[in-house]
Amino acid sequence: RIKWSNYKPPIPKKLGLTVFRNYKLKELVDYFDWKPFFSAWQLYGNYPQILNDKKVGVAAKDLLQDARDMITKIVKEGWITANAVISFWPANSNKDDIEIYKDESRKEVYSVLYTLRQQMSKASSRANLALSDFIGPKDKKIRDYIGAFAVTAGIDMEKKSSEFKKNNDDYGSIMLSAICDRFAEAFAERLHERVRKEFWGYAEDEKLNSQDLISEQYQGIRPAPGYPACPDHSEKSSLFQLLDVEKNTGIKLTENFAMWPAASICGYYFSHPKSSYFGVGKLNKDQVSDYATRKQKSLKYVERWLQPNLNYDPKARG
Repeated sequence: RIKWSNYKPPIPKKLGLTVFRNYKLKELVDYFDWKPFFSAWQLYGNYPQILNDKKVGVAAKDLLQDARDMITKIVKEGWITANAVISFWPANSNKDDIEIYKDESRKEVYSVLYTLRQQMSKASSRANLALSDFIGPKDKKIRDYIGAFAVTAGIDMEKKSSEFKKNNDDYGSIMLSAICDRFAEAFAERLHERVRKEFWGYAEDEKLNSQDLISEQYQGIRPAPGYPACPDHSEKSSLFQLLDVEKNTGIKLTENFAMWPAASICGYYFSHPKSSYFGVGKLNKDQVSDYATRKQKSLKYVERWLQPNLNYDPKARG
């Protein structure tokens, strides 16, 4: 567990929304993580070592050249638009919930993020984690903060993709989709870097190369709803409301909590030096029931969104 007694949370340089429209694509290319790109084409291995692999090296080199050629056109001709919104708010943890406040008075709860806690058998020295552990507790009167973001590199992608399909160029269409995914992830990485150095400013002197960024050699995390630390996709709805995502970026949230365009990412910013990524893992019914009560949703509703994490059969009632 985090000891809060001697810790003073960093104060963001600016609270509230910052919107980025038509972000420079050229700036993002240096932030590409190529490994998932090759995986999308079922070529597996670390980059750049994969380029010299005996089995797939030649195919990987050809693919990379095609990707670089398309990236040059995307940047030069503006095939896609990259938009984003970020924000920071005063926040405190209240048990397993994170309360977001309207202003520094911390009197009015603006929104609540509901987190889930690991329920694993661990050595007594190792705690079962929840994301709320990384935000200062309300009862200790710690003046902490949380951030959130939504980025997309998929605006106008469909238009270009349909041109490829019209010309029966499936390869071009798939390549564009794979590259847009890389642009979105690069955008999220670049913005997180700017958050640490500028907008939150708790790591102004950070100097990391692209490999350091990919291997997350920095302070703070940006977990996303639907991923292992917060597996409930429905938590995206409060994040979309907080950031007014559709108005500010053009990203839409479907009724199944998928984001459109697909090359979009949203998540939270945590600044604590001990914040880390983890998997919630399997959840027992006691916690799922408590979670449903806190969210003011039916048990059936939350079980639907937590299905892969349930440590029990929801059909076996009683």
